[in-house]
Amino acid sequence: MSARKLGMVAFRGLQLAFIALVVAHICFDWGYHALWNCLPLVLAYVVVTVANRWGGAPDSPRAAREPVEVDPPVTGRWSALNSPADRTPSHGVHAHGQTYAIDILAEPEPGARPAFRWLWPLARRPQDFPAFGAPILAVADATVVRAADGQRDHLSRTSLPGLLYLLLVEGSVRELAGTGRILGNHLVLDLGNGTHAAYAHLQRGSLTVREGDRVRAGQPIARCGNSGNSSEPHLHFQLMDGPDPDAARGAPFTWRGIGVPRNGEIFEAPPAAVALG
Repeated sequence: MSARKLGMVAFRGLQLAFIALVVAHICFDWGYHALWNCLPLVLAYVVVTVANRWGGAPDSPRAAREPVEVDPPVTGRWSALNSPADRTPSHGVHAHGQTYAIDILAEPEPGARPAFRWLWPLARRPQDFPAFGAPILAVADATVVRAADGQRDHLSRTSLPGLLYLLLVEGSVRELAGTGRILGNHLVLDLGNGTHAAYAHLQRGSLTVREGDRVRAGQPIARCGNSGNSSEPHLHFQLMDGPDPDAARGAPFTWRGIGVPRNGEIFEAPPAAVALG
């Protein structure tokens, strides 16, 4: 087990130890000060901070590699969010191999995607978003090395109460449950030369490939969903230097004919940009 993987396992174990200590303290009325129960939680975040540092810090040799050019994973009109063109790590942490990850949302026309609301509606059905069900494509000729397809597509978290619930409650529970619960339904492709592509938050039951399959660039492999740690239907895409997001470092990418769109930038991947055969 790599040091990076061991750190993530220790992080989750210390979080569980904190919960167990709090419950035991309440049940058995132990005499020491309750704040001592927070020690495993403090240690957990020390561990994950170190693990995140190993995950692709600026002084890492892997972080200095040239961007890998691949085809875009979608076709049509989309916008970017949490883009590595604006900052790295793009999602605030190196964990889960997401140093250079990007989120993209379907924007077929202005106003087609429901806007964020402060209070109401608290949540929307995934079918209300144009990204839901959109075809997801292989970015290169590759081998499928991970395929998970059993998690539900939940309601959106696109109100202030919904977003707070995602950040403070749901996200913490998913972190304890492991990377698979964060990614939701997902695929990892081995592109060769030590590069792997991960696709997260896919629609349940939409995967058209399984582990061991060979795929061609532009081949439809799944549909966009709202599973895992997701606020609304979108695609989370990243390149990594290994197949396990807990152990891998993020790798930079560029999409052929598009580059790396910045936060809020609208881009279009025309059908001609991918080979659907």
